[in-house]
Amino acid sequence: MELIAPDLVELAEELGRRLRAREATLATAESLTAGAIAAAITAAAGASAYLAGAVVTYQTDEKVRQLGLDPRMIERCGVVSKEVACAMARAVAERFTTSCSIAVTGIAGPGDSVDAPAGTVWIATAVDDDVRALCYSFGRVGRDRVRFATVKAGLRQLCEHLGDQDTEFLRTT
Repeated sequence: MELIAPDLVELAEELGRRLRAREATLATAESLTAGAIAAAITAAAGASAYLAGAVVTYQTDEKVRQLGLDPRMIERCGVVSKEVACAMARAVAERFTTSCSIAVTGIAGPGDSVDAPAGTVWIATAVDDDVRALCYSFGRVGRDRVRFATVKAGLRQLCEHLGDQDTEFLRTT
């Protein structure tokens, strides 16, 4: 029985290679994925060498309490926003004193939120002080598919952010 899909394990292994090559450490801040990114990362043997920890802030209030996000920013920008994703990435890296982070915020569905339609996800990755955020529109494909696609996109996005090793691998996974 597999807990994590094989293609996610492959991505996690590639991410691990890139992190080890840079002697980098990683933390995740997850909302709609509820820890699935960290679970995928730990499916790769040796993840304890670079994964410091993860924070699941499923509720908006927990983003404020656990990560110290400014509630006025969340109110102004919406919880499903570039600003919130970037703030989550910065905050979790600071909390765990890591050089890298992945943060996700979005709406898996089935219904829309006041901020965005179902299937909308913001993923922010941080490498040192460089924070990059991308918006994904996965569509109304169901909660599990949105969450799976978010995990895959988050792992791939950080791999790409970390640099130029084996870009062909990323195109095929």
